[in-house]
This record gives sequence, structure tokens and C-alpha cells, in this order.
Amino acid sequence: MRASRNKRRSISVNRSPLARKIITFNLLGLVVLVAGVLYLNPVRDSLVAQRERALVMTAELLAEVFVVQQTINGTPSGPAPETVAPDTPEPEPAPAPEVTTETLTPAIVQQVLAETNVYDSGDIIVFDAGGEVLGTNAGMSRSNRPEVLGLEVDERSTIITDFLSRIWEAIASLIAAQSTEPPMPVDGVSLAQELLPDVYNGNTRIKGGQDATGATRFTVVTPITIDGTVRGAVALTSVGGELDALVRAEREQVLQMFVIAILVSIGLSLVLASTIANPLADLAAAAEIGRDKNSQAAVNAGRVRIPDLSGRPDEIGRLSKALRGMVSALYDRIDANEQFAADVAHEIKNPLASLRSAVGTLRMARKDEQRERLLDVIDHDVRRLDRLVSDISNASRLDSELVKEEEEAFDLIKMIRNLTEYLGNEAEGKGVDFISDLPADPSVIHGLEARLAQVFVNLITNALSFCDEGDAIRVWARHRDNRVLVVVEDTGPGIPEEALTKIFNRFYSERPEGQFGNNSGLGLAISKQIIEAHGGVIWAENIRPTDADITSEPLGARFVVGLPV
Repeated sequence: MRASRNKRRSISVNRSPLARKIITFNLLGLVVLVAGVLYLNPVRDSLVAQRERALVMTAELLAEVFVVQQTINGTPSGPAPETVAPDTPEPEPAPAPEVTTETLTPAIVQQVLAETNVYDSGDIIVFDAGGEVLGTNAGMSRSNRPEVLGLEVDERSTIITDFLSRIWEAIASLIAAQSTEPPMPVDGVSLAQELLPDVYNGNTRIKGGQDATGATRFTVVTPITIDGTVRGAVALTSVGGELDALVRAEREQVLQMFVIAILVSIGLSLVLASTIANPLADLAAAAEIGRDKNSQAAVNAGRVRIPDLSGRPDEIGRLSKALRGMVSALYDRIDANEQFAADVAHEIKNPLASLRSAVGTLRMARKDEQRERLLDVIDHDVRRLDRLVSDISNASRLDSELVKEEEEAFDLIKMIRNLTEYLGNEAEGKGVDFISDLPADPSVIHGLEARLAQVFVNLITNALSFCDEGDAIRVWARHRDNRVLVVVEDTGPGIPEEALTKIFNRFYSERPEGQFGNNSGLGLAISKQIIEAHGGVIWAENIRPTDADITSEPLGARFVVGLPV
């Protein structure tokens, strides 16, 4: 695992499904964003609106020019008035010449088009009132436009846009149905003639769309109104593809930013994936090593080392810490089971050795008294083995039973009072005073009543086994904040100082000589396991006066159990 970690780059996308998902989801968001921008196409809509307004203003302005020119041509220019002498009587005034507004003529149209330079449009067509063409700007040179200082020509490259457009057109030609709507004609005259009926009613009409070549064109037609009468119409048609070039340039900028965003997103995704996928890969590899070693009996399993990532302030750090704690607890349990198995083997060997010796000696015994003694030894060892096996069985099943059994609310004081009434009779039969000091108020706790009863039975019977006639046992309980303390005291010989830290170990037994072999040494270990499973504590201490020397003989032993209420 260390070798593969050293050879691994910052992230191996081809080996990390998580890294691929991170990159894919990040890119998916960008793709949706750019696709939405291109689909909604706000830049094109804005350019279309601006171009339409500009064409309408130009057409209306050109129509006003025709109106003015026609009005000038229709005003006659008479001879200059004669100078009259002062004494001469005034002649009668001549009648004023009639001002007429004749219909547009091709000469006037060509004159106006030649003198009016409109550079930002394509075709200009002028119609008379009957829809006939009076003149166009075809053939007129527009190359003499003076240079406009400060006007920048947009000559940006559109490589990406053109490439994607070709791909889209190829795909659309394969899967899209042919459009039934006929394309717009390319000829400007034909485009304008479609709009003339509305224009002769006094309206300005504009229309845009794609022509037969696929280029976007706009045609605006406005009336030439003289003295309230429509005398003709002016039509302006934009250059084909002019708007498309602007839109492609704007799309190119969006796509260039999209490419840059993709590169940045991939880079950041790789960094993010390396901080997530690589640690998870190490944790998974460590777990797989442990699994493979456990599945191969011939391999020395050793210890599985979980990478220490607990310094990270995120979920991976928490996961590493939890896995390390879980593996540590697992190995502690394995060590405890191994130690338990070793202790079981050791404890079983002692009565077996005694049995083997007694059986061997029984074959050679000649006297009945010797045989009776040997049979007593065999009976004692058999009962010791039976008790030992029963206690071992209970201890081995305790963990699973504590997990499986359902906890219930019960009155702890009532349960202890019932036990003291029963065990008190046994103590009195042995000549031991039994004192019970329990509060009247109930103490309701959640737990396994039968298992906790087993604990207090073990403690009371353990105290009873160390007491002789004339000694005393006292069981009392008190409330302490959110806990209840249950204490079992006796006036027996007490506990050796060196044994205070060992008495809760499995198979440890500190018994008087006459009680050897009567206990398996598992009672206190089982009691501690039950109490800790309920979130409580248990400890043992010797009873001494407050000012007594610690080396003096104890007055008895005390076992304290604390359980949460």
C-alpha cells in the first residue's frame, strides 16, 4: 500500500470512480450554464432590437428626404418683381403660381439616392404609389465613405463557434425533419414587395428572418407621405449575414470563457478529488488488506494500520479517527478473547491435572479410606469443572445477550430490596448480621433488570463468602445528582492492597484456604462488564477510619456501584 501510494500521482482519474464523478458533476453544471446562455441568446436579441430600430430610423429619415425634395421640386420659381416708380400707379398683382406636389419620378429618386450616402444598409429600393420600382442604389459606389476616427472594426476570430456550428448543422441535417416554412427570398425587391400592402395604408413595416442562403436579413419599408397622401415607399434591406457575424463574435467570447472555465474546473476538481479520493482510497486499501489477510489463513495477518487522517477538520478526518478507534477496539477484543482462551485453558488444566492424578492413584489404592478420599477429590474436581464451564459459557455469551436484550424501565430500589430479603435469610443462617438501608423513594432506571440483579447477587454472595459468624453485611443506596449509588459492605478480612486492581480480572480469585476451587473467578469480571454496558461504574475499596494508617488492617471491604438514573 505504501509503494502504490508513493507511485500514485496527485489523482488517478482512471482508477478513481469518485474523482470521475466529481469532475463530471462540476463540468455538467458548466455545460448547463453555457447551454442556457446560448439557448436564451440575450446578446442576439439585443443586437436584433438595436439593428431593427436603426433600420427604421434610417428608412424614415430617407423618406423625409424624398418628401422635402419632392416639395422643393413642386414649388415654381417665377420672374423677379419689377421695380415701380413712385408716381406710377401700382399695377394689379399677378395671380400666385399654383404649388403642386407631383408624383415621384425616377430622376428625383436617382438624384436623392446619389446625393444621400447611406453606408450602413444593403439595398435601398424606392417604389411609387402603384408598387413599381422607381430606383435603387444598385451600382452606386459606397467605397468613398470617409474614415471614421475612433471606430474599431470587429475582426475577432470565431474558430470555436464555426467548428461547433458545422457539427450542429451536420447533426441537424441527419436527425431534424425538413422545415416546411419557405425561406425568405434573397432579392431585396421581393422582400420589400411582400410588405407594401401594409405600408400603403400609412404604416411602417419591418420583417426579419433567414433567407434562402441561411443569412439573417432585415427589411424595413416606410411610406413617403406628401400632403397626407402616400406617394411611394422606401425599403431598406440589411446586408445578409451582418448580424450573424456579430452574434458569432459574441458567442465566441462565451465559448472561450467556457473553455477557460472547463480547464479551471477540471484543475480544481482534480485538487478536490485528490483531497477526497486519495485518503478514501488509502482507507479502503487498508481495510481490504485486513480483509484479504483474514481470508488467507496461510498469511500472517499482523496488524492492519489505518492511515492517521484525524488531523483533517472534515468528515474524512472523522472517518479515519472512527476507523482507527474501531480497529483498535477490534484488536483489543481479539487480544481479550485470546487472553480469555488462554485463561480458560489454564483454569481447566488445573482440575484436569487433579483428576488425572486422582484417577491414577485410585488404581493403586488398596484401602477403602484412600479410595473414599480420592473419590471425594474426583467429585470436587468434576463439580469445579462443571461450574467453570458454566461460568465460561455465561461470560462468552454475555456480550451478545447484552446487545440483543431489550432494556426496560424498572425500580432499582425495589429490585435490591427483594434480593436483600432473600439473601438476608441465608446470611442469618450463617450467623452473619445483614443490614439493609434503602431509601423509600423509588429509583427508576432503564436497563436489564435480570442482569443487574445478577450483579448484586454476585456482590452480596461474594461478601457473604468472606464473612464468618459474628460479622456483618450492610447494603445501602443513595441518590447523587443524576446517579444512584448502591454500596455493599462487609466486616470481613478486606482486600489485599495489591489485589484491588486485579479482582475484576477474569479468573482472578483471592479466597480463603477452605474455599479453594469453589469459585471460578469470573463473577466480579462479569459484574463489571454488565455495569459498564449500562453506562455505570463499579469499584472496590477497603473500609478504614478516616484518620487510620493505610498500612493498618482494614475493617472490611466495600463495593460501590454507580448507575445513571
